[in-house]
Amino acid sequence: MNRHFLIDTDTASDDAVALIMALRAPDVEVVAITTVAGNVGVDQATSNALYTVELCSATVPVYRGAPKPLHRPLQDATWFHGKDGLGDKGYSPASSKPSAGEAVDIILDSIARYPDLELVTLGPLTNIALALQRRPSLAERLKRCVLMGGAPCCVGNVTPAAEYNIWTDPEAAQIVLRSGLPVDLIGWHLCRGQAVLNPADIAHTLALNTGLARFAIDCNGHARQAFLEQTGEDGISLPDPVAMAIALDRTIATNWSRRHVDVEISSELTRGMTVVDELNVSGNFRNRQVWSDFQGQPEATDVCWTMDAPRWKQALYRALA
Repeated sequence: MNRHFLIDTDTASDDAVALIMALRAPDVEVVAITTVAGNVGVDQATSNALYTVELCSATVPVYRGAPKPLHRPLQDATWFHGKDGLGDKGYSPASSKPSAGEAVDIILDSIARYPDLELVTLGPLTNIALALQRRPSLAERLKRCVLMGGAPCCVGNVTPAAEYNIWTDPEAAQIVLRSGLPVDLIGWHLCRGQAVLNPADIAHTLALNTGLARFAIDCNGHARQAFLEQTGEDGISLPDPVAMAIALDRTIATNWSRRHVDVEISSELTRGMTVVDELNVSGNFRNRQVWSDFQGQPEATDVCWTMDAPRWKQALYRALA
């Protein structure tokens, strides 16, 4: 029996590659794609998702979601992904249109319809927080939420303390991570170093000689240059495809720990910081007031610390071949 995925995305260049991986997975049925404002505005994210679905010759419905974070103005990442989110390559708009319906309704309906549903989030968590606010019990009904976001090692990509998806809507992230939702947290730290597509990996991908492989590299050209300026690493970092690879095959991850994780929302210096209770000190009497929302609650977030980089790349190549 096929697994059922719902993917929530602020579709830009790495999101598009992640969508390709899910849409081409032989044992996965993507029941819906919901979009959210983040890397680009929600209308552009929706257009990019529709384009990617058509590129895969798939027929998955795409639903427009939240146009802005819960309490803050949107600060997009077009500086990294290009104005259109796909590297400004001039791709023709998709011929299909978004499906009728609100993203939050689709998320709630899908969780009710598919007891085995796996939610994969690739952008800010605004839609998921709104769904939890409307129906808190969904945290008990959802099988698994694979969340691309966070910097549990405290090296961020938008500030020194925070990763972009969490920083963009930290209030939403806090709601999600305090909800008891069964989260697999795939942080930005997993997407550097050996996980980056280096020049040899890029050449190997292009040698696959498929339209999907060329698209994956071309649409990330702008991001490659931005990543070089940001980190000094020459290559393509693909956080969302890394998260999708682990969503598709959890054994690609090699080290997990289940922890309480909270998000900083009041300090501009550490806004969006994912605070991981690595030593289980949240229950100590000195910390109980700060961690009061977690008192008596079991740890619900599985933090991924390391993964098998060669296996992740092989999963990518299979999807693009």
